[in-house]
Order: sequence, then C-alpha cells, then structure tokens
Amino acid sequence: RLLHAAATPGAPLHQLHVFALAHVMRRPIIVYGVNIVNSFRGEALGYARFQGIYLPLLWDVEFCSKSPLCLGYTRGHFSALVPMEPYSHTHTYICREQQAESSEITFLPLTDADGKLLPVHFLTCDEVGPAEGMEAAESVVRRWLAVCVTRGGLLAARQTLHARPLLVAQMLEEWLNHYRRLAQ
Repeated sequence: RLLHAAATPGAPLHQLHVFALAHVMRRPIIVYGVNIVNSFRGEALGYARFQGIYLPLLWDVEFCSKSPLCLGYTRGHFSALVPMEPYSHTHTYICREQQAESSEITFLPLTDADGKLLPVHFLTCDEVGPAEGMEAAESVVRRWLAVCVTRGGLLAARQTLHARPLLVAQMLEEWLNHYRRLAQ
C-alpha cells in the first residue's frame, strides 16, 4: 500500500516519513498523538494513525541509539517533545530496576491511556520471530530501546538527556526570568 501511495503524485505517505526519519537519525522515535484529526471547527476529518513506536529496523540494532526521540502529533502537525528537566538520579520511585547510569534521563511511556503497548509500525514477520501478539512487539521494543518497568507495571523508555547548548540555555533562562518578573 505504501509503495502504491509513494508512486502516486501528491499522495500522502503518512507514517513512512517518520519511519524514514528514524533511519536517518538511527534512533527510535516515539509519537504521541490524537486518534482522530479534527478541523478547526471540530469536525472529524479522519483517523490519525501516527501514534506509536518507529524503529530503524533496516539498521542493525548495534549501530543505533537506544535513546528515543519523541514527537507529538495533533491537527496535522508534528511537534518535538522535549523535557524541561530530568528526573533525579535516584529513579527507584519510577522504575523497579536499579539504575546504574549517572547521566540525566527522563522516562517516556510506551503505553496508551489504557495501558496497552503503543503500536510498533512496520514490523515484519522476521522482526517479530516465533512469538505472537503484544508479547512479540514488546520483545522487539525491549531489544531496540532502553526500557524499564514502572512500579505500576507499565513499560517506559529511558531517554538520555544531554547538556543544552549554551545559547539555548541562555534563551531559556531569559524566557523564564521574564515570566518570573511578571509573577512578582
């Protein structure tokens, strides 16, 4: 279906763009989004099938980062989702497992509001292997992402945070100071 859409001029490629971006970045991408796209009047325009996990499956897992990128999708647009602050270095209140790493990280849920694993797009029978259903998808996710299980039993991805570039840190601090002054 996607190849047919790609051959049709002007046809949208939908999830293929995100799948390609995961390969260019050599990182998994998690997309959180709405299920139905609405017009500015609130009328339903159609289903949005972007939400889910996109893995760079055409690369070997050893050549890819296990720290995912995160996007939000709503009203026909993608937005980068970036955490403001990392969690403290003692993550035991979030994850059951003891954390050995010292870098700053944040956690991204890999489940929807009902606790079901987000869909893993573009999996083939070769990637899934002998297991079936959600267990198979979860084993693939565990292989490609740095994950932990929360105290509530939900699967979460660990996203490693890097120091902000100096200019970005200065801009953020100026922006925050502006609103701090307004609050006084």
